[in-house]
Amino acid sequence: MSDRDERNRYGADSIVVLKGLDAVRKRPGMYIGSTTPVGLHHLIWEIVDNAIDEALAGYGDKIQVTVHKDGSITVADEGRGVPVDINKQEGRPAIELVYTELHAGGKFNSSAYKISGGLHGVGASVTNALSEWLDVTVYRDGQIHHIRFHNGGKIEIPLEVIGTCSNKKTGTIVTFKPDHSIFPSVEFKYDTIASHLQESSFMTNGVHFHLKDERSNASQEFYSTQGLHEYVSLLNQNKRPLSDIIEFQDEAEVDWNDPSDIRKHKTLIVEMHLAMQYCYEDYSENLYSYVNNVRTKDGGTHETGFRTGITKAVNEFIDNNNITKAKKLTGDDIREGITCVLSVRVPEEILEFEGQTKEKLGTPQATPLLTAFTYEKLSYFLAENKELALKIIDKCIAAREARDAARKAKEEIRNQKKNKQEIILSDKLTPAQSKEYDKNELFIVEGDSAGGSAKKGRDRIHQAILPLRGKPLNTDSITVDRLLQNEEFATIINTIGAGFGQSFDISDIKYGKIIIMTDADTDGAHIQTLLLTFFYHYMRTLITSGHVYVAVPPLYRVYKEDKNRKVIEKYAWNDTDLAVAKKIIGPGCKINRYKGLGEMNAEQLKATTMDPRKRLLIQVSIDDPLFVENQVSVLMGKDTSVRKKWVEENVDFSKVDSFIEEVK
Repeated sequence: MSDRDERNRYGADSIVVLKGLDAVRKRPGMYIGSTTPVGLHHLIWEIVDNAIDEALAGYGDKIQVTVHKDGSITVADEGRGVPVDINKQEGRPAIELVYTELHAGGKFNSSAYKISGGLHGVGASVTNALSEWLDVTVYRDGQIHHIRFHNGGKIEIPLEVIGTCSNKKTGTIVTFKPDHSIFPSVEFKYDTIASHLQESSFMTNGVHFHLKDERSNASQEFYSTQGLHEYVSLLNQNKRPLSDIIEFQDEAEVDWNDPSDIRKHKTLIVEMHLAMQYCYEDYSENLYSYVNNVRTKDGGTHETGFRTGITKAVNEFIDNNNITKAKKLTGDDIREGITCVLSVRVPEEILEFEGQTKEKLGTPQATPLLTAFTYEKLSYFLAENKELALKIIDKCIAAREARDAARKAKEEIRNQKKNKQEIILSDKLTPAQSKEYDKNELFIVEGDSAGGSAKKGRDRIHQAILPLRGKPLNTDSITVDRLLQNEEFATIINTIGAGFGQSFDISDIKYGKIIIMTDADTDGAHIQTLLLTFFYHYMRTLITSGHVYVAVPPLYRVYKEDKNRKVIEKYAWNDTDLAVAKKIIGPGCKINRYKGLGEMNAEQLKATTMDPRKRLLIQVSIDDPLFVENQVSVLMGKDTSVRKKWVEENVDFSKVDSFIEEVK
């Protein structure tokens, strides 16, 4: 039978049933989003979320996270402890079900958890499935229970009692090590974990989060009494506020009938809390929403309700006070320059997330509740604080005028066959030929030398090249006027074609991918940082919509001539790759250490860094807003003492000296 005939056979035997946790290992992205560092750290969040759910239920106020030297991690809480008795339905210990079966957990029983972020009951089992091993110790009912899993969830040591303890001592300790065969990198980042725990502390007032890293002996404790107010203050610590932090909190009732028995009726309570602040010279809407302490990165029905409510409240204030110059303000005008943290706690009975990673709320009741909450609270606040309300409305008017001016400018450009901007770009940009903008790629390249190779090696249909001449300015510490006077940034703005700041419109971008391609050295990293700072401040939607990437060029080329004088070669992106490449090429091989993109010819640059079939790209995202805001402020802000302290605490100068010697 031919291969074609074999492929065309589709019968009962073609159906593969993935049992237990095999489905998770086969398609991990369906459960944790990806196998990138973001997905890796998601394994921790699933276990930490379970500990937080216990704290929210009133059991325990301390959560300890420890990173061990062997790459494993421990999460310990003071909750009730995972149940260890036999589940009557399955005839197995409950703890075994929790860690080996999808959709098994206490979150399906509203009597166990009134408020919970772990809706689907798959978090603990997914972490187990994607780990080399996972170890659980439970303190409960005066006994210490233990169970251990390995190889993606298989039981290695069955549940056993290993000791006794005080009846007052309860809690769960989970230790696991991610599976290297699933994740390309299994290195946990201290700063990422620290930022997430700090964020969690703002959502759970009164809970102590302890973090310890045995690899570096670093440790921190996070504890908040001011919650969202403190969160907004930290996010805006390096901005110029227009207003004090505005904070509202309330709860609302929802009538609910049990779908399995309409005679069963109850009243549910939804808790709503928001803190917000307007800032000058901020052209973005910075809305960070949470449901039951879980960050809803993709928004959802609660964000829709908030946006509707704030628009209604501001426009009603304008009408009531006959402010004619502020007529027809849109929601975008009203929300420009606002930093808002929105937290909603929804009972399990009506809680709906879209996707296991819980990044978008689907609960339909949330929209009208948040609309009414935001509208009523903000309307009263504006009426009671009229002077501040007028300042906010003046900022909204300025945002509308800037948007109108940008819209008119775009229309004029479209009507001109030749315009000044095209002349400015003519000697710099090598454009793509295609008008299918979503398929086009813009490479922002360091230097004319690399730009020349990139132009020769590019796909002329879909790839455009924009070389930079020198380092861009640090846009964290310059005025908008100076930004526009800078030729490099003016060129980038015109090339992308969607405006900047308050006039930026993602629908007008001319490239599906903006790729920063710099040398693999400290200068190249600095240029990447400067460009990303610009995008973060003036085109943030470009990042949050997934359009910004960083190219990863190889560090080494390993090659030699064979007996027929034909060159055989392999490229290496790190020292591990280099060792593999040397073995493949064999004795007598030569090594090129690339110090810059300009050392590659067009063919080499295309083969390693530009060809979509072979290249390695890093997509830039904002998964942790607090971490990003802090890093930008520290590394790019005006306060040099803060930056100096960070460098002293985070940079190993012995390694820097070794790197310099290697480059020499």
